Amino acid sequence: MTFRRNVRLNPGQVRDLRGAGGGRRLGFPGGFNLPTGGMGSGGGSGLAGGGIGTIILLVIIIVVVLYLNGGLGGGGGNGTAQPTGSGLADCQTGQDANERLDCRIVGFVNSIQAYWTDEYERQGKTYQPAQTTLFTDVVDTGCGQATSDVGPFYCPVDKQIYIDLSFFTVLEQQYGASAGPLAQAYVLAHEYGHHVQDIEGTLAAAQDGTTGPTSGGVRVELQADCFAGVWAGNAVDTGYLEPITQQQVNDALSAAAAVGDDRIQSKATGQVNPETWTHGSSDQRQSWFITGYNQTLPAACDTFSGGL
Repeated sequence: MTFRRNVRLNPGQVRDLRGAGGGRRLGFPGGFNLPTGGMGSGGGSGLAGGGIGTIILLVIIIVVVLYLNGGLGGGGGNGTAQPTGSGLADCQTGQDANERLDCRIVGFVNSIQAYWTDEYERQGKTYQPAQTTLFTDVVDTGCGQATSDVGPFYCPVDKQIYIDLSFFTVLEQQYGASAGPLAQAYVLAHEYGHHVQDIEGTLAAAQDGTTGPTSGGVRVELQADCFAGVWAGNAVDTGYLEPITQQQVNDALSAAAAVGDDRIQSKATGQVNPETWTHGSSDQRQSWFITGYNQTLPAACDTFSGGL
């Protein structure tokens, strides 16, 4: 995935709090650690130590529960200035995005939001932009304090996406995902899919209290995967990107497969228990991304009706 060299970027859509953390690492309320061996036992969630089984937003289930019960106190994620020397101001062109990861995130966010803005206009509605925040190790959000261990997440209280860029290294080196740019873009586009669900009022379906391959949480996550595919199918038309190749699509699919519940469980314990799934299998996640990519319309992403 290559950005058009001279396209102008808008770094104002991304907030840079890298290096502004510090203090005690309290962890995201209800959050999870990356799996280091062993599954949850008994009647628990069955997540791999929590962790990467929760990334790309199982944590959204917890956030929604807290949000619908009045949210959490604490930091709102909007009162911290960017650290001195933040480099995002230098992210001005597509060439910058081709050369630097943080500028690439700016370009992804710009393209994703350009797509959803146009799509909402096509439907006669108004898209509500969401900012992405880059952080290191720990960050205060409207949903509470989070550490990088929970992976990228969307907070519906302050309408922001949060990501520690070290996540991409973990995803590649520990879970076998591609390091290609469209694999990285898939992560951001999935989180913006949750933002769209929040706007549409469907995000609360993750709070049905069930697990399993057809649970509400799985349906929410798979729809976000499909929305990510829809963006990818329309990404060139946003004006930011050169045509996408099949290899780049394969890169995105490798990321979707890497965070499938079955892949996470098998890696952690050598066993797979579909009844504890919260995000969907690798095949499901890949299938819904491709559905969105091929059909290019959000209407194709109805994961709430029928089988998955």
